[in-house]
Amino acid sequence: MDRENASDLLAFLAVARERSFTRAAAKLGISQPTLSEIVRGLEERLGVRLLNRTTRSVTPTQAGERLFLKIGPKFDEMDVELAALGELREKPAGTIRITATEHAADAILMPALANVLPHYPDIKVEVLIDYGLTNIVAAQYDAGIRPGELVAKDMIAVRVGPDLRMAVVGAPSYFSNRKRPRTPQDLTHHNCINLRLPTHGGSLYAWEFEKNAREVNVRVEGQLVFNGAGALLSAALKGFGLAYLTEGHVQPYLSSGQLVRVLSDWCPPFSGYHLYYPSRRQPSPAFSLLVDALRYRRK
Repeated sequence: MDRENASDLLAFLAVARERSFTRAAAKLGISQPTLSEIVRGLEERLGVRLLNRTTRSVTPTQAGERLFLKIGPKFDEMDVELAALGELREKPAGTIRITATEHAADAILMPALANVLPHYPDIKVEVLIDYGLTNIVAAQYDAGIRPGELVAKDMIAVRVGPDLRMAVVGAPSYFSNRKRPRTPQDLTHHNCINLRLPTHGGSLYAWEFEKNAREVNVRVEGQLVFNGAGALLSAALKGFGLAYLTEGHVQPYLSSGQLVRVLSDWCPPFSGYHLYYPSRRQPSPAFSLLVDALRYRRK
C-alpha cells in the first residue's frame, strides 16, 4: 500500500465513521471540499463507489461498508500499537550494568533499587561485585560505585553516600590471649585476614592508616586470604584474626559485642561512595532515574 492510498483510506474511514464530511473534515483538520476530493479520488482508483451522498446524509455503500468493517479495526490496532511505542519511549526501561564492592552494593545500591524497581518493572539492573578498579568502558558497564578518591578524573562522579571510615576488628575470643594493637606497626605481631585485589597484579591490600597528618601503610600477614569482604567478616566473627573493613560493614557486630574495634584513632573519615560513569555517556531515562535515587542528600 502506497502512502497516497493509506492517507486516502484514513480520510474515507473518518467520513464513514462520522457519517458526515463536515464533522470528518473538522477532525482531520482539513476543509470539507478537500476531503470530498480525496474520497472521490480513492473511489476512482478503486473503481467502486464507497459512499452514498445526499444533501442530508452520508452512508457507506455495500462496498464501502465492507471496506470500513475490514480495514477500520486494523487501523485502530495500528493506532494502539503506535501509542504503546510512545509510552515505551517515555517510560524508563532497559538494562543497567553496574560494578560495585560488596558493601557498596548492600548499603548504597540495594536501598535505592528497592525504591525504584517495584515501580518500573521494565528496568533491569545487573550488578558485578568487584574490588578492583574496573575499566567500566572496556568492560561495557554503565557505571561503577567506589569511594570518591578512587574515581578517575575523566569520569562524571555523583556522591551517593556519606563519608566512610575503615575499622580494624576482631572477635573477643581472638583477644582472649593477645594484646590489642595500639599502633599500626603492632599489627605485624597479629594474625590478620588479608584481601587480595584483582588489580595491581593481584597483590594483597595494604592496610592504610593516618593520624596527625601522618600516613602509614602496613603489609599485614596472616593465615587467611580472601577476595571478598563477606568472607573476611565471617572469618573475623569466627575468631580467625583481625579484619580491615568499612565501619558501616561491621557496626552491627560492634554494637552486639560480636566484634571488638581497635586502632580507631588511626582511621579518619574519607570520601564516601560515588557513582561514576563516562562523561560522554548520554544518560537514558532509566539511568537518570537510578542516579537520582542514589544521589546523596546531606541532612
